[in-house]
Amino acid sequence: MTQTNRQLVLAERPKGEPTKDTLALTETSIPSAGAGQMLLRTTFLSLDPYMRGRMSDAPSYAAPVEIGDVMVGGTVAKVVTSDIEGFAVGDYVLSFNGWQDYAVSDGAGVTNLGKSPEHPSWALGVLGMPGFTAWAGLTRIGAPKPGETIVVAAATGPVGATVGQIGKLLGCRVVGVAGGADKCDYAMRELGFDACIDHRADDFAEQLAAASPDGIDVYFENVGGKVLDAVIPLLNANARMPVCGLVSQYNATELPGGPDRMNWLMGQILRKRVKVQGFIIFDDFGHLYPEFAKEMSDWIDAGKIKYREEIIDGLENAPDAFIGLLKGENFGKRVIRVAQD
Repeated sequence: MTQTNRQLVLAERPKGEPTKDTLALTETSIPSAGAGQMLLRTTFLSLDPYMRGRMSDAPSYAAPVEIGDVMVGGTVAKVVTSDIEGFAVGDYVLSFNGWQDYAVSDGAGVTNLGKSPEHPSWALGVLGMPGFTAWAGLTRIGAPKPGETIVVAAATGPVGATVGQIGKLLGCRVVGVAGGADKCDYAMRELGFDACIDHRADDFAEQLAAASPDGIDVYFENVGGKVLDAVIPLLNANARMPVCGLVSQYNATELPGGPDRMNWLMGQILRKRVKVQGFIIFDDFGHLYPEFAKEMSDWIDAGKIKYREEIIDGLENAPDAFIGLLKGENFGKRVIRVAQD
């Protein structure tokens, strides 16, 4: 055990992109767990785009992080001490310690992963919130039928990569959108996508249309911006659009320039009878987690779902890694290894 508890706290509300001044690294004493509590040491910290919203005090589905508070985040941790039945010293747990070394928990919302999970960090990815988001958003909102075309943005991220692979398992044509030739090559060669378009290409919209000759039946929205602009005209009648995220807009400080296209968009939704549904995974589909966990575990064990992870060592490197995540620099699920076992 280290002698202090390092914490990354919110130092300012960023205007636009977070900077090196947005989060401050501080040190405090390791907390003590009392009766009915346990002390957890963070092993892995998840980095996710939603965290940018928690830095803002704009109205949202969850309360913002207050200035001076530890930044929120999902974690895999090990139990250091425990006075809670069902949690023993040395157990790995899925928890919400946030961006710090240690946290005290009463066990609420904590899942025991056992003494020796094969891939403990996967509980923050394909077997956790991102995987669950992909599975529920696609199967419950997208509801794809065999032979339909699915387009998924951020196609090599932890959500998009899983969406695409599930789509192939369900018998669909899958077109990914990603940033760069390496990511697109990976989506087709390793993940089995039928096509993948680089959104940085000058003729991106034309390439997307050519890759979707029968139109688009399901668009899994992760990014917004010009990708959404290119998708809308290609949507088929009765298309479905699960709205998971809009990462291209998270650092925006004002609406984009140009004409107001809201009425055009609403007209497209009306005439094509498009179903557009946003969702917050555990609020809307939490009751389905056991079903997801079993099905996803079976797929992984059978080699039907592949997963790519990017591990960055050191809590102190989390801010830069998060800034890069919002710019699309990650290739797969990005996690911080806070402590070495």
